[in-house]
Amino acid sequence: MKLISWNVNGLRACEGKGFSAFVREEAPDMICLQETKLQEGQISLDLPDYFMYWNYAEKKGYSGTAILTKTKPLAVQNGLGVPVHDREGRVITAEYEDFYLVTVYTPNSQQQLARLAYRMSWEEAFLAYLKGLEQKKPVICCGDMNVAHTEIDLKNPATNHKNAGFTDEEREKFSRLLESGFLDTYRVFYPDKEGVYSWWSYRFRAREKNAGWRIDYFLASRALRERLRDAMIYTQVQGSDHCPVGLMLQ
Repeated sequence: MKLISWNVNGLRACEGKGFSAFVREEAPDMICLQETKLQEGQISLDLPDYFMYWNYAEKKGYSGTAILTKTKPLAVQNGLGVPVHDREGRVITAEYEDFYLVTVYTPNSQQQLARLAYRMSWEEAFLAYLKGLEQKKPVICCGDMNVAHTEIDLKNPATNHKNAGFTDEEREKFSRLLESGFLDTYRVFYPDKEGVYSWWSYRFRAREKNAGWRIDYFLASRALRERLRDAMIYTQVQGSDHCPVGLMLQ
């Protein structure tokens, strides 16, 4: 089973840069999207093999998530069930026979860390939500989690310790997620690999210089460890300031 996650940074723009062609070529069983920047009816994708589920932000042209899946889920839920966190279309959960699939677009702490306090509140609610699901069956969680966990997860750690995405507070919350029982699947297979990133700023020719950050993840409950076969980062794929990431599951 092949799963892919991609922050498309505007699905309409990404579609014009080859999104559907990528999906047809890779033919994932499930593809999760973040930052779709859509409202209902604003796009029509010619991908007839997929059931499509959308969570739109209240604010137009902002945030938003989607799950496209070849296998119809048993159930689909939008949000965390916490009203203060459910206005921006950031979470979709699809229930399958033997696991939950959760896609997430974690809030960015923003410049001058203007939204860090909200981010910390979000992290607490999101962890509680995942652990609640895990009481019923294992969880696969994927998406743009807006944090580079360790120094090998970004090109320039020394100059970013106080910047959004690499603060001590954000990294500690991610560590807590792993300590609670989730695996960073890419590090399961490539524990020490450096220089492989999933996001590059549009400024300063960052992608050309590979001055990037690994902030897009597939996490999996430890109960799924024996089913993990590989984790991928599609650094060659254009179309967004993020590239897709993937997981192979038995």
